[in-house]
This record gives sequence, C-alpha cells and structure tokens, in this order.
Amino acid sequence: MTAIKSPPVSDSVAPADAQRDMAAMAVSERVRHRIKASGKRFHANDNISEFVRDGELAELQAEIELKMREVLRSLVIDTDSDHNTQDTAKRVAKMYLNEVFRGRYVAPPPVTEFPNVEHLNELMIVGPITIRSACSHHFCPIMGRVWIGVMPNQHSNLIGLSKYARLADWVMSRPQIQEEAVTQLANLLQEKIQPDGLALVMEADHFCMHWRGVKDVNAKMINSVMRGSFLKDANLRREFLSLIDSRKI
Repeated sequence: MTAIKSPPVSDSVAPADAQRDMAAMAVSERVRHRIKASGKRFHANDNISEFVRDGELAELQAEIELKMREVLRSLVIDTDSDHNTQDTAKRVAKMYLNEVFRGRYVAPPPVTEFPNVEHLNELMIVGPITIRSACSHHFCPIMGRVWIGVMPNQHSNLIGLSKYARLADWVMSRPQIQEEAVTQLANLLQEKIQPDGLALVMEADHFCMHWRGVKDVNAKMINSVMRGSFLKDANLRREFLSLIDSRKI
C-alpha cells in the first residue's frame, strides 16, 4: 500500500515544537523556509513581501548588519578605530533593505484605477521617468530613464500620472538586469491598465561598466518592450519612438 504523505505545515499552524524551531532560526532562514514551502522562487528581482512578517524587516536589517561587519573584517578594514567605517555595516544594511532593494521587501504601492468613461483611445506617453536600480551581477548602480506609451481602450483602467513613477520605482528597486526589469514593469502595467497597446523604452548607464571592467563611461544600454497594437502597427510604433526621441535631451 502506498503511503499517503501529509501536506507541508506552514509556520503559522505548526505544532509547538516546530514553532520553537522556527523561532530559533535566523530571520533570513525563516523567510526562506516559508518561500520554499510555498514552491515559489526568490530570485534577486522577485518581490518576497508576502513572506515577511511584521517586525521581521528590523530583524533582517540587524542580521545583515552583523554579517556586513564580517565582510568589512574580511576586507581588513579596522572599523574599531576608523571613524569613517565604524557604522558602515549599519548604513549598508539599512540602505539595502529600505532604499536600493526596497522593491523586494515591501508590497506594491496602492494604485487607484479609474474607468475610461470618455472612451479615450489615443496615444498617451509618460516620461522620462528617472529610474535607479542595481546590477545583480556586481550590485553596481543602474541609473537611467524610462518612457511609457499607452494605447487605451474603452475597457482600460486609467491610473494617475504619479503612479507610473511609483510602480517603476517599486520594480526597479531590486538587483536585476535591465532586460528583465523592463519586462517586469511592462507586465505590471499591462495587468493594471489592460490597454490595447503598451510600449516601454529604457535607457540607462551601468556602473558595472563605468566603474569596473572595461571602465567605459560613455556606453549606455537601450532596450524596449512592445505589446499589442505597438507590436502590430508599425506607424504607431514609429510615432511613439519619434515623439520620445524628439524629447531626449
């Protein structure tokens, strides 16, 4: 007879001994345990906020600070007597969680959606929106701009202008590569707006090229995502690209 396996027990309903084991874990291991139990991935550019409990970000910051002190020690930096680096581990931990990688650990910003009462169906362009991210290969900054083109239909949801910037910042505030970042932002906007067409163009400087490696300070990366009518209609695509190109300064 084949044994029937019991489903995995989440930490919220685990027996008392299992809960004690969870509590004894480092907070990063608790969060990792929840994600693995759910079967979801947790790549550098994924949002994991649903697996972080109240108060655990502060615990995570303290854990990162402790481990960052060890990194500085391994770099043979005397943080005890060097006044410039005494609090560097604390600052780096705070920066990673609350600023540059914030998009991994917090829920998406609230976005009010309005019905397209007037049945608007003309090209709308938003941008340039300044974006700040980090390369997941070296954790070096990615700094650039993104332009967004929308072709709404009568069933589309309209969102406030500032919400484009807020959603872009939420997606970009993670370690990633530019090609995947633009696609993630396009997927999010497609879900929120449900337009006939969506177009994104991103232009950025990569400090993993400027600061290290080839040290080429002039190289930029430009990539685009075209969906729906922008992909099918060459004239619409040309209009969008020509309009944003005329405003690049």
